[in-house]
Amino acid sequence: MLKILSPQSPECGFCDGVSRRNFLRIGALGMGGLALPDLLRAGAGSTGTPASSHKAVIMIFLPGGPSHQDMFDLKMDAPAEVRGEFKPIPTNVPGIQITEHLPKLARMADRYTIIRSMVGCNGDHYAAQCLTGRDTKNMPPGGWPALGSVLSKLQGSVDPSIPPFVGLSPKMGHEPWSENGRPGFLGVGHAPFQPNKGGGAEDMVLRGLTLDRLSDRRALLASVDRFRREIDTSGMMEGMDAFHQQAFGILTSSKLASALDLKNEDPKVVARYGKGDPRNRDDGGPKLMEQFLVARRLVEAGARCVTLAFSRWDHHGDNFGALRQDLPLLDQGLSTLITDLHDRGLDKDVSVVVWGEFGRTPTINKEGGRDHWPRVSCALLAGGGMKHGQVIGATDRLGGEASERPVQFGEVFATLYHGLGIDVNKVTLPDFNGRPQFLVDNGYQPLRELVG
Repeated sequence: MLKILSPQSPECGFCDGVSRRNFLRIGALGMGGLALPDLLRAGAGSTGTPASSHKAVIMIFLPGGPSHQDMFDLKMDAPAEVRGEFKPIPTNVPGIQITEHLPKLARMADRYTIIRSMVGCNGDHYAAQCLTGRDTKNMPPGGWPALGSVLSKLQGSVDPSIPPFVGLSPKMGHEPWSENGRPGFLGVGHAPFQPNKGGGAEDMVLRGLTLDRLSDRRALLASVDRFRREIDTSGMMEGMDAFHQQAFGILTSSKLASALDLKNEDPKVVARYGKGDPRNRDDGGPKLMEQFLVARRLVEAGARCVTLAFSRWDHHGDNFGALRQDLPLLDQGLSTLITDLHDRGLDKDVSVVVWGEFGRTPTINKEGGRDHWPRVSCALLAGGGMKHGQVIGATDRLGGEASERPVQFGEVFATLYHGLGIDVNKVTLPDFNGRPQFLVDNGYQPLRELVG
């Protein structure tokens, strides 16, 4: 664990309170209990080299299964018990309509694609299928790796100070929703760095100050950088092996802390993203608007994949009351992220995917809610140099079955890999038994509507 002691500590080696010994106590970094140098060794078998251009993915998981009929696939011709309370509004793309509670997204539909016919959900209440693209009921030993773990393995770090895979989803009452992705058979060296969970935050403690108080430790970060310069010039770095040096680089560089610290962002940009509610909602996630911005800052700094979870969408009761609160927040955060990526020239390199683990029932129940419906759901894709301003697929009159162009999770993953410069027809990874595993199941190909 990296620590900075008080000046009164007997271990203190410098006048600013920095101990030589404690700078080299590098710990778990939120990746399952192994020391960071060991994790870097475990990941040293990466196939391939860092990509010449920095491509990235931001994956936004909506825990609980969002109601597709009330967001992107309204059924105004259906009976009242299916139709619901919301009205559609036109977007800036002729012929495309979405719910009235997403007006900001409606004004920029030319910058994203709606998929109305997602199929293949296995019905489990968790994030894993959205993170891996696989049905995790049939897994190889060790399990399927998340997309971020695959990128860590295949492409490595863009910047040695920034983990290639960062998971921002916090702990929730229903733990499977808060998963950021697991490395599976790739091993713990490719697990996500999780600053909002366990060791991730603890490993970045300086003088007892944690990530939620980053603004209080800027002077300490300057001290870290001064100490690092001293180490580099003193010859101590030569005494470490390469993995300790890399670990030292991550933990003593201010780049990661700077990317996570919104005090370093233009206040006007922070205001555009908005302020959410940090409290967990029942067993689901908080409404952290700031995480949309942190995700952009992380990919800009060098992360290849950032995952996050937003709010809770498991509305078995009071579906429309809950959506009236959450949809405007999602509208603001997501529309600002898409605009921000576009304005910074990142929209060709950074793909955004938004989805949940399944859809909701066509019929509204007696509690005013919609129940689990794995037969069809929706997704939104933006950026990544894809051809946007379109809708892919359709559902029947009640929104219960895919009636046109059913889309599998693997097809979306193949599309994301394509945007990252990875050919799913050629690239394989060995599992624990040494057998080559393709990155997607069943020979799924990138969505021709987006990349053809």
